[in-house]
Amino acid sequence: MIREIDVKKGTSISELVEQFLDSAFNARRLGKACRIYRKMLENDSFIFFTLAGAMIPAGMRGIVNGFLENGFTDVLVTTGANVTHEIAEALGYRHEMGTEDADDVELSRKRINRIYDVYIENEAFEGVENFVSDIFNRLEGEMGSYEILWEIGKDLPEESFLKTAYRKKIPVFCPTLHDSVLGLHLFIYGERLRYSPQKDVKSVVDLCFQDRKVGVFIVGGGVPKNFTLQAMLLAKGFDYAIQITTDSPQWGGLSGATLDEAKSWCKLSERAENVTVYCDATIALPLIYGFLVDRI
Repeated sequence: MIREIDVKKGTSISELVEQFLDSAFNARRLGKACRIYRKMLENDSFIFFTLAGAMIPAGMRGIVNGFLENGFTDVLVTTGANVTHEIAEALGYRHEMGTEDADDVELSRKRINRIYDVYIENEAFEGVENFVSDIFNRLEGEMGSYEILWEIGKDLPEESFLKTAYRKKIPVFCPTLHDSVLGLHLFIYGERLRYSPQKDVKSVVDLCFQDRKVGVFIVGGGVPKNFTLQAMLLAKGFDYAIQITTDSPQWGGLSGATLDEAKSWCKLSERAENVTVYCDATIALPLIYGFLVDRI
């Protein structure tokens, strides 16, 4: 039976989300996502968290750090852009509120970059370059992206998910490291360093072979989603899967592909519990995190 959502003064995030289970549409899907995530943690599952889209510019860095700090994930897979913006924030540069109706030519003349309705000045990327150039100049030999990002996290002056990952030795894979401003800096300054995608693939595949259940939390699709799901082709398939996306499956793109479709590839096990939440991740991600903080 569909139940009315009952919100009153003092209603917690977890209480609201639990009511979603008796609601409809994507509210019910979000409620199911929280229930599956709670089950993953209570069953001591090994959890992959994949993150695409401009989540750090959108203010999600504290949420991402919370997932690592609180043990809600064992592995993070994200984009070079999110990592670059995270470094900028940790160095003290800030993303500012803007508008999508801006004069972009005028912004360019003012050395301001726009991400829809978020602004960040060129000075931030100059700061990132100055910071990582010293790190890249000292590194040498073959390294996976997670090892490079541990080195960066170790030297960051402010708490961030990269510093937390280094401290807790949580791998942060960045299969699109080269496809970012950070990748350009790696090209310019990492003369003695050889970034090895093969090492990343070997490491993520090894992590898929666990003597316990394995789950994946997918935010936004993209390369992080595929990099993680394809690693399971050599293992038994994920036992749990949650996906947050705004893309639709009928266009044939990966970001909109359903999790049931992934079963045909054996990326998910036949009996895997899964749900796709069709929602802006800047809405769904804090709600799921808030539920976990309340209930775990």
